[in-house]
Amino acid sequence: MVSSSSSHTLPRWLQVLLTEKFYNACIIHEDAKKNEKNVYCLDCCISLCPHCLAPHRSHPLFQIRRYVYHDVIRLDDAAKLIDCTSVQSYTTNSAKVVFLNQRPQTRNFRGSGNFCSTCDRSLQDPYQFCSLSCKIDYLMRTTGGLAGHLFECKFFPFSDSGLDEGFIMTPESVLEPVGSNRTSSGSGGHGGVDCRALACTATTEVVRKKRTSGGGGSANRTGCRAVCSPAPEISVGGLMNRRKGTPQRAPLY
Repeated sequence: MVSSSSSHTLPRWLQVLLTEKFYNACIIHEDAKKNEKNVYCLDCCISLCPHCLAPHRSHPLFQIRRYVYHDVIRLDDAAKLIDCTSVQSYTTNSAKVVFLNQRPQTRNFRGSGNFCSTCDRSLQDPYQFCSLSCKIDYLMRTTGGLAGHLFECKFFPFSDSGLDEGFIMTPESVLEPVGSNRTSSGSGGHGGVDCRALACTATTEVVRKKRTSGGGGSANRTGCRAVCSPAPEISVGGLMNRRKGTPQRAPLY
């Protein structure tokens, strides 16, 4: 590993870290379960699966995680290697993470606000970069090197019990930046959704569509009521009491 007094070229460990394909199946342990290569060895500059760790126990190791199908690293781990100032971080599963590489742009629109100095992705103030690679690219273009921004760290607290599932989320998931005021009632800083309310909402949408197209409304309303809350019990006696009495003939005058 290269210290902060490195030359104008990227050190080997950083080059591999930013270009390695993580979460591919390990070809050595292709028949084993949980064989995704999601651990990085700083000394050997290679990605490892959990079954490859034994020969690297004395090496500095840290886990790469997945967030919205992109590689992220814990901010605490990244800050031991490189200056992460001005890189936007996010909170997921009670941990702050930063993206390793810039993500593909979904829109080309650039309005008013704060944007990444490298890829123009929208950011919160006061951040300047959306990922580590964007900051590195900016520093290489403007200063010609990373002197003063890289740190030398020989030890990372790592154990097999620290391996998690990688925070895999769907592309439609909304990132929640650090400092967001959103109330979270579920894991990963995102609000939880009641399953019964979700099912009722979906059924209500079906009812609405049925009404506009004509027919089928009563059956779907019954389905929604059954999902959202149990139907009240009706006794036989109650049904009998609701029956009409014997009709009385009007008096004749």
